[in-house]
Amino acid sequence: MKRLSKMAVTMVFCALMLNAQAVNKSVSKTGTTAATFLEIPVSARAMGMGSAFSAVANDASSLYWNPAGAARLPQTEVVFTHMNWIADLAFDYAGATLPLGSFGTLGLSFTSLTMSDMAVRTIEKPDGTGEVFGASSIAVGVHYARNLSDRFSIGFSGKYIQESIWHMSSQAVAIDVGVLYTTEFFNQMKIGANISNFGTDMKMAGRDSRLFERVDAQKMGSNDRIPVNIEMDSWSLPLNFQFGVATDVFASENQSLTVAVDALHPSDNYESINIGAEYRFYNMLALRGGYRAIGLSESEGGLSLGAGFSGELFGGGVSAGLDFAYSDYGRLKSSNVITIAILF
Repeated sequence: MKRLSKMAVTMVFCALMLNAQAVNKSVSKTGTTAATFLEIPVSARAMGMGSAFSAVANDASSLYWNPAGAARLPQTEVVFTHMNWIADLAFDYAGATLPLGSFGTLGLSFTSLTMSDMAVRTIEKPDGTGEVFGASSIAVGVHYARNLSDRFSIGFSGKYIQESIWHMSSQAVAIDVGVLYTTEFFNQMKIGANISNFGTDMKMAGRDSRLFERVDAQKMGSNDRIPVNIEMDSWSLPLNFQFGVATDVFASENQSLTVAVDALHPSDNYESINIGAEYRFYNMLALRGGYRAIGLSESEGGLSLGAGFSGELFGGGVSAGLDFAYSDYGRLKSSNVITIAILF
């Protein structure tokens, strides 16, 4: 056990050292990465706790927060999340976990960020050309987690990522690595760490970057249909290291109170802290609250509130949960999230 404890500490230390090179503390890199939809939190339960969830990670949304947590799920679980995101965007997430005994746990996930079609407008036709365009971002993930002991778990995620707008698109692949360790003190406090979105750069390509130019505008009769491709830049993914602790302040057969704290070290912003708490009553009703982005002077909002209900369905070991969350984003208004979970 001591050996595994040292292994967990070593992995966290190495992750901190490697990721420390990803951000220059003197300059914020906000808005300089691609696929920023990967940073949108999933699960109304986790968001209600202020997105302090990397050490809690005890439902199917752990595939996003810390894949190591999936190794500890005793049942097959499917989770669906829908959120009205900022600027009238729609965010959806689906995840499923399948325990396979001593072999570990497999998981699948799908993430999408979509918008309604918009009219194509030009300088010559400001009211629209009659065409419409859309934009979307998706990520498909395959996950594997395993318990290396009764206290130490590890998990991995592989993701395919695609972003597109009109006739342009870009692709990337990335991996996440997470660890979860249960201590022997402070009511078996849990320590979790997760490195997410370590992968290839993204570069837009497609017919919208193709133009036709004239060879020499000063010469009569010169070819004015020479195809030219605009060279697009490559952009890195939003690499993030998240480290958290969580423990039960009290826990009985009828009620419990869990508190959690997460520290974030992203490649495209400064470091920050999320805090959250969850009170459960008879394992049927849950009330949650939290605050995110503590330490970011230019963050928008931060308060999160949530509630959840769960119970057995039709007998036979099938149960379901329904969770809601509200997150304040300041001048960007608020976001409302709903999550449905089914366990069998």
